[in-house]
Amino acid sequence: MNKKFFGKTSKGEDTYTYEISNNNGMRMVLTDFGASVVSIFIKDKNGVERDVVLGYDDVSVYERETAYFGATVGRNANRISGASIEVEGKTYKLDANDYFENNLHSGQHAVSGRIWSVKNHEANKITFTIVSLEELEGFPGDATLEVTFELTDNNEEIISYYGMCDKTTVYNLTNHAYWNLNGHDSGVNHSQELQIFASHYTPVSSSKSIPKGFNEPVEGTPFDFRQAKPIGQDIKAEHEQLGFANGYDHNFALDKEAGEMTTAAIAYAPESGIRMEVITDCPGIQLYTANFIHGHKGKGVEYVDQGAYCLETQFYPNAMNVEAFQSPLVQGGTPYTSKTIYKFTV
Repeated sequence: MNKKFFGKTSKGEDTYTYEISNNNGMRMVLTDFGASVVSIFIKDKNGVERDVVLGYDDVSVYERETAYFGATVGRNANRISGASIEVEGKTYKLDANDYFENNLHSGQHAVSGRIWSVKNHEANKITFTIVSLEELEGFPGDATLEVTFELTDNNEEIISYYGMCDKTTVYNLTNHAYWNLNGHDSGVNHSQELQIFASHYTPVSSSKSIPKGFNEPVEGTPFDFRQAKPIGQDIKAEHEQLGFANGYDHNFALDKEAGEMTTAAIAYAPESGIRMEVITDCPGIQLYTANFIHGHKGKGVEYVDQGAYCLETQFYPNAMNVEAFQSPLVQGGTPYTSKTIYKFTV
């Protein structure tokens, strides 16, 4: 249960990292700044330990950069058009931190950029908690957020989310880990294979990445990951949607019933032999191929564009403003819960 000093924020606040592990030698390092995952160590097919998530060396970089490496994102993950929502007849204006127009990952005062309290820390489990304030972030009500990271002896990273608010509000939390199953420092990952269990995806209207408000079939497009294929196979294809984001940055509508806990995606790196299965109760998963991280310096290496990928389990982007999408609103006084599992095998 190691706890180590991770530096001071610009406000002079002390931050720390915390390590958890299982009985197989799998280890995670997390920081209380943003309840963020800094490192995940997995043994590859040769028994060599690899750190499979991108991260930074100290808190000052987490505070300065805007890539959300490993962060717990809330109250709402992804984008909200016009930085505005209407809840029970009242309009709430949010921080327009994306193109000075839309809200991204809940804005510049969101919990991903604040220090969380450690509620519990055991050998294989840690729980962080924080209060998300209406006055600070703009969402309805003062909401409690909790996230628990647990490592099982089946080499599962279980992320459990909990929340409670005094008003009806948005609850759509995710983890923004950047994965590279050959190791965080191994460069472009186009050869790693990915399967996503979704027959539809959510196209966006422009480079601002706001969904059009409907889903389109993946069949016959570069977005068809129903059968495993290398991530880079179609990433350079001539397709308007890929041009908007310089690669993939899209929500996939999972083939599942609402609330059902099922496999959303499987990633595999032939070089390391590491396989990762993503299991979730969320309706969607955002594939982002790290298209704009060139020059980010972390953990002794300078990262490159498309040197990782995010698989963020979530409600669809802008869901609270699109009637056709499953709503992330939770009634005041009603607990919010969600769970995502990343299961590793070799």
